[in-house]
Amino acid sequence: MELSNITFALLLTTFAGLSTGIGSAIAFTAKRTNTKLLTFSLGFSAGVMIYISFVEIFPEAKHSFVNHFGEFQGNLYTVISFFGGMLLIALIDKFIPNFENPHEIRTIESMDNTKEAARYNKLYRMGILTALAVAIHNFPEGIATFMSAVNNPAVGIAIAIAIAIHNIPEGIAVSVPIYYATGSRKKAFVYSFLSGLAEPVGAFLAYLVLMPFMNAENSEVIFGTVLAGVAGIMVFISLDELLPTAEEYGEHHIAVYGLISGMVLMAVSLLFLV
Repeated sequence: MELSNITFALLLTTFAGLSTGIGSAIAFTAKRTNTKLLTFSLGFSAGVMIYISFVEIFPEAKHSFVNHFGEFQGNLYTVISFFGGMLLIALIDKFIPNFENPHEIRTIESMDNTKEAARYNKLYRMGILTALAVAIHNFPEGIATFMSAVNNPAVGIAIAIAIAIHNIPEGIAVSVPIYYATGSRKKAFVYSFLSGLAEPVGAFLAYLVLMPFMNAENSEVIFGTVLAGVAGIMVFISLDELLPTAEEYGEHHIAVYGLISGMVLMAVSLLFLV
């Protein structure tokens, strides 16, 4: 394998991952008092995560498991891993309930009561959890993009562009809650931007660790477990955090419009992968 191919694959994966920064740039144009934008964005983020979980990630996990174990066991292990991801994020939510940092959360001196402060704290936690989920999701994406680009640069370019497109709404999913919670455009951008770094990190680790073992029997099992678990994590966050918070701002239909818009955008971006 030529060094130039490896370098090209790493650069391509970095481009795909850091495109989350484009989505996070929405924080620089958002207005903190615009609750309609916040409601739409939260619904949009939920649509992105739910659609990609059920339409792309879950089927990929199932394919990996079925190839390795056969139809029945493959489906069984996919479902177990999916709900295992939900259980994992539920435990994190239960035992680490607050990510609040007095230096991070915006000041509450002008607030009439603590209810609004609690909302900001919840948004901040949601942003951190979403960033974690996106980072975990981007990790295997980075591996996939890297491996594709090494084996066939033309295919790698197509996949990287498609992943870059659907990483943009993932950047929005992270940046908006962080921005509304902290009032800081810089923090919103940095958190979202860093979540995309998992993609080139995944590619680099693929080069260092996975390349020698890509033909190993357990590779499909590892991919299947990670992908199905990530799907479960994303669906849980969407149902437990994003949509309920959107509803709290009293804009039910705007949240639904955002949900559908997120699904439509993901559907269009995934067409490029076909």
